Amino acid sequence: MKNKFITDSHLSYVNKSEAMGKCDVLAASMDDCINLSIGNPDFDTDQRVIDAAFADAGNGHTGYTNYQGDPEFRAEIAKMYKEDYGMDIKDEQILITSSGCSSLFLIMNMICNPGDEIIVQAPYFSAYSLQIELNGAKLVELPTYEEDDFQIRPELLESLITEKTKAILLNTPSNPTGSCLTVETMEKIAAIAEKHDLLVIADDIYTVYSYQHKFVPFASLPGMMKRTLTINSFSKDYIMCGWRVSNIIMPEEFMEVALRINQAMVFCAPSVSQRAAMHGIRMRKEIQPPVSAEFRKRLEYGAERVNALKNMHTQYPPKGTFYLWINIKDTGMTSQEAQEYILENAHVLMLPGPGFGECGEGYLRASLTVGVDKIKEAFDRIEKLDMFKPE
Repeated sequence: MKNKFITDSHLSYVNKSEAMGKCDVLAASMDDCINLSIGNPDFDTDQRVIDAAFADAGNGHTGYTNYQGDPEFRAEIAKMYKEDYGMDIKDEQILITSSGCSSLFLIMNMICNPGDEIIVQAPYFSAYSLQIELNGAKLVELPTYEEDDFQIRPELLESLITEKTKAILLNTPSNPTGSCLTVETMEKIAAIAEKHDLLVIADDIYTVYSYQHKFVPFASLPGMMKRTLTINSFSKDYIMCGWRVSNIIMPEEFMEVALRINQAMVFCAPSVSQRAAMHGIRMRKEIQPPVSAEFRKRLEYGAERVNALKNMHTQYPPKGTFYLWINIKDTGMTSQEAQEYILENAHVLMLPGPGFGECGEGYLRASLTVGVDKIKEAFDRIEKLDMFKPE
């Protein structure tokens, strides 16, 4: 692709994406492809949420909201943090945004000067690199390893800090590994952030899919509220991907700048989506448990199937999210080669690990956003392949 009006750096992202899209094109040509590549839950938003949002739209909630977000919605967020985590969140700390991706882009735009460095827990959600680099900063990969249960090594984190380091970006439960940082690990990270006067960005997207232990917000750790920017998305926790609504919880002194940026980006998040998310919070104790339980069942079944195959293994029991992070190093293939081999011969699409950072080589990510029957069919096909057939 060439276009003289688009910057060279943006074109490089497009060219990279085009190079990685070969398997997507092939998968789209297959009538029987089982797609385990996308983190888009196969459930619909709870009908009660839809009905309540529809009623609110009929009652006039269709215009712009307050710049900071619907006040009633913000109050529900603060109430939820108090009830679920014992945290006191002020209204002045909550900004409603139009998606988790928008939230992270806004944060990077707010805090990054050219040349700043953001240390990112890796493997990481693939959009992080663009969100950081398009705002003039550099992503510094902080690799985590299977032998450590994908916990962050504090000494490795500290070794990556320079005078240019602005923040540490955490995602737990993690996309793509499914790992959950322990409180002990987070406390060590908090001490390092305090020592070096760094911000922590907590991308809290999969909180209800924390199976290893109950989710603990990083901002709830002693002294961390003042230096943590927390992102909450309603896409996964509330099965509201298409509603595009999120929020940031931040120290009060950030709000004025964050508001200005959000106004320039979207003015305000969609009013009907904000009402839907507000109703989702109110109904969370009814909506979330069955969805969380279903994905846990899928993960455990999928992990059992993977670990029964030759040349494949994954963590068991799964720790969180609805992703399997599958080690295929014993095949002798690269992640890209393994992805193509499985797609071409089994018609099952997964994602290659390097799309989630350099330390992702040797892995595939499978998103279990299809039912157990489809997961069974996918691994029935894979187990017939010579490379993976059990001995």
